[in-house]
Amino acid sequence: MYSTLNDFISDWTQESSATIKLLQLIPDEALIQKVYPEGRTLGMLVWHIVYTVGEMMQAAGIQLPDFDLQEKMPPNINAMIDKYIQFSNSLIEKVKNYDDHKLDEEFHIYGENWKFRDLLKGLVYHQIHHRGQLTVLMRQAGLPVIGIYGPSKEEWSQFGMESPE
Repeated sequence: MYSTLNDFISDWTQESSATIKLLQLIPDEALIQKVYPEGRTLGMLVWHIVYTVGEMMQAAGIQLPDFDLQEKMPPNINAMIDKYIQFSNSLIEKVKNYDDHKLDEEFHIYGENWKFRDLLKGLVYHQIHHRGQLTVLMRQAGLPVIGIYGPSKEEWSQFGMESPE
């Protein structure tokens, strides 16, 4: 739970940086990778992470200037990364304009009443959750991944060590 908006900004800055680093490892040709036939593609999952930043804020009555509810998934990974950076920067700028009392403001979203602090926490957790899914799809596509909360297999070898099993 966030006690201050600065706590959220600090978390979001760290987590969005990790998301960008992961997305930068995805080539366009891998965007069609699926775990199972009816599942999302890697590209759809990336767009879901990107799009949800604006969608959740809009559901809370906060319009990011560069978000369009009707916008379709961009055709390539660089366009999605650019959108993510725009949404992320706009989110931080919006949050900086509020005082900490905003955290206790309630609104109706997804059929429930949420406090703003819960929406911010949910947005961070949502991103982390889907980054985990992305790493599975990326591994299935034969792509390297980065370590976010600890070294990845590739990073262990860069340290001259074997990845623990």
